Amino acid sequence: MYLKRIVFIIVILAVPFMVYADCDNPRDDFDGLYCLNKIYIQADKDLNTAYQKLQKQLDSEGKDLLKKSQIRWIESRNSECSYRNENGFFVNLKCAAETTIERTNFLNDRYRECMSSGCLKSKLK
Repeated sequence: MYLKRIVFIIVILAVPFMVYADCDNPRDDFDGLYCLNKIYIQADKDLNTAYQKLQKQLDSEGKDLLKKSQIRWIESRNSECSYRNENGFFVNLKCAAETTIERTNFLNDRYRECMSSGCLKSKLK
């Protein structure tokens, strides 16, 4: 009986979060923001994984090229997907997520090249 009460309480407490997490039908802009944020966080994790995986395949020159390329990409992403004015700092999460996913695909493509035909440093620039 005690266990049933605990399960019931957990279910009751979780219902508002399950409703809140409906990213197919966000209720308002804040729900949409919540969903985009979840997508961006996962995209950023995937990006970091892809970067580390590729970096392990590169020699020191390749690692240096990759790092410089990544810094340029971060600067580009930031300038394209965010801005600051007197009202604050604004980030377009859709832009940030899409740009990050695109970069992850690029890094994964470079990794596949390394594994198949060898790392092509010219493509890391």
